[in-house]
Amino acid sequence: MLSFLQHNQNKLIQKTAGVCGGNARIRDTRIPVWTLVSFLQQGASEEELLRNYLGLNQQDLAAAWSYYGQYSQEIDQLIASWDEND
Repeated sequence: MLSFLQHNQNKLIQKTAGVCGGNARIRDTRIPVWTLVSFLQQGASEEELLRNYLGLNQQDLAAAWSYYGQYSQEIDQLIASWDEND
């Protein structure tokens, strides 16, 4: 049985072939979870993220952090591959 948090995360985090490379993203946006996590790791605050991504809300960020908690290896690999291409 899914907890409320897991159920909510499943609605807010999506993976769709052909959108954001098929990577986890926030609901119907083109904002990948790995991008938000990367900015957070670089020192951005949640307030900054919400200010810079006007379509996001606190619930979206909570879902992204929860997803990262479950799939940190996946997200860390995406961040590392992006850093290597810079």
